[in-house]
This record gives sequence, structure tokens and C-alpha cells, in this order.
Amino acid sequence: MSAFDARWMPLPQLRYVCSSPCVYGWLADNSSLTQRLIEHCSGAFEVRLREQRWKAPLLSESRLLGIRVGEYAMVREVELLCNGIPHVYARTLIPKNSLTGRASQLQGLGNKPLGALLFSDPTTRRSTVEYARLEAYHRLYQWAVSSVGDIERDMGREIERELWGRRTLFCYAGKPLLVNEIFLPAICEHKQQ
Repeated sequence: MSAFDARWMPLPQLRYVCSSPCVYGWLADNSSLTQRLIEHCSGAFEVRLREQRWKAPLLSESRLLGIRVGEYAMVREVELLCNGIPHVYARTLIPKNSLTGRASQLQGLGNKPLGALLFSDPTTRRSTVEYARLEAYHRLYQWAVSSVGDIERDMGREIERELWGRRTLFCYAGKPLLVNEIFLPAICEHKQQ
């Protein structure tokens, strides 16, 4: 594990280290995050594409995907927003070999939710789900807060010193892809109207 990568754990261990019932509820839910956020946001949900390009995954991501360290994957970074406020930062990694056949449509999602595609396909499978506490020196933390820092400061708040995330290895159309979901502070502050 790299010093810049988080220590990932299984769900039974998460129960003992995550002290926020709200965050734990989001992390442990195995339904479609997209669908849950749509309901949570009373329909005012959107996906904002931050970046999509070929780059090297983190060491632990490469291992989980079964690709060589340093081998590039398509990395898609998005924010999931409720009423224009980021609630989740999501980072999806798709190896080149996974972008063939039916799975090639994953390249052109843009601002469409990946979850809607994954959960509408009855052949999609989850093989590994892990959880982590992310601190300021972790790359995923830095990437997640890079755009919400200004929002937090504008609201007169400091950026959280730690965030929680989960990552799921999916098999879509017979091909692996890894989805990281980092839950931002607004997820537990949102009040439904």
C-alpha cells in the first residue's frame, strides 16, 4: 500500500470504526447510490463530469482490478449533486480490456449516472466492496475535496478533516470496473423539503 492510499477494510470492521450513523447508513447500503440520491434530493439530482482520461490507478486500485502497476485505465471522475451541492465524489476506473463489446458504452457516459446503467443490467455483479476513512494526505481525499473546498469556505465552514468512502469492484458485461464513492459532508446535512 502506498502512503497516499487509504487502508481499506471489509464491512464487519467498518461497524467498529465509523462513528457517524448517517455516514455508516450510506456506506453500508448496497442498493443503487444513484437511485437513493435521487430520492434523497427529492429529484433535484445531477451528475457533473469533472474529468475523464487515461491515467495510472493508485497501487491498490491496480491490484484490485488485476492490472499491472503503472498500466493506464480510463478514469472518470464525477460529482453527484443535490440541488447543485456536491454530495458524493465518484472515481471510476475501467481497464482498457474492459472497454470492448457492450461495455464500450461506458466511455461515453458524460453527465449520465453510471449507476443507472450498472443497476439496470441484470448481469452486473459486485465482487468486492471495501471501506476506508480518508484523511488529508490520501489522494482520494485530496481529489474529493478539490472542488468542494471553495463551497465549504463560502459557507463559512472548514473542510472536514476526514471523509469516508467505499469502493466496489463490479463485473459489467463480463468485464471488471472499479467504482470509488467518497461521501462529502453535505450528504448528512441535506434536509429534504
